[in-house]
Order: sequence, then structure tokens, then C-alpha cells
Amino acid sequence: QVQLVESGGGLVRPGDSLRLSCAASTRTFSDYVMAWFRQAPGKEREFVASISWGGGSTYYADSVKARFIISRDNAKNTVYLQMNTLQPEDTAVYVCAASTSRVLGLMTSGAMNYWGKGTLVTVSS
Repeated sequence: QVQLVESGGGLVRPGDSLRLSCAASTRTFSDYVMAWFRQAPGKEREFVASISWGGGSTYYADSVKARFIISRDNAKNTVYLQMNTLQPEDTAVYVCAASTSRVLGLMTSGAMNYWGKGTLVTVSS
């Protein structure tokens, strides 16, 4: 099975930036639509962003548009999430996921085939 390992989380102040990484252990990384989700304490898991097989198309939740950028490097089997202008409401465990679907958009949890364990992002002054 595919293993996904996130990194890059931490404690930042409002207005700061972070870049999250997700490394995948698969020979066919380019065959997966990749996505980021997040889950805050007491809240249900929320879709954040997704990116197509080749990295040419992206999709974002309204809550992060113009602030977050998803990208991927298939040669490194890695997907990234650049988070800018972070706010306290962005505090959550961020989880990457992979899907064999060819459809790019707002991915539901049920559409994802593999999940990482998550990395915690805390935005606080």
C-alpha cells in the first residue's frame, strides 16, 4: 500500500507562512490526484486543496483561495502546501491523501484511497 508522511507543521503567529510537505512511497505517484485536508479540534475533516496528476490543475476550498498554493514534484514523490497569511482559524491537523480518480475538484474523504497521519499547524499570537 501507499505510505504518506507529512512534515512541516508547527507554531506560527498570525500573518506568517508555512510550507507543508507530503512524501509518498509509491512507484506510480504521478497516477494519483493528491489532496490536502484539515481537521480542527471538535470539527469534522475539511477539504483544503487538490492537484492533478501532472500538477497543471489545482482546486481550492473557498476558505483558503488566494492564500494557499498546492504543488507537486513527481520526481521526488512529494506534494506541497504553501500556506500564506495564516490565521487562527487555520489551526488544525493537516493531512495529505491520494486518489486514483481522474476527476479533479473538491474531493470528499470517500474519494481518497490513502491517507497520511497528519501534521499539526497552530496559529496563535
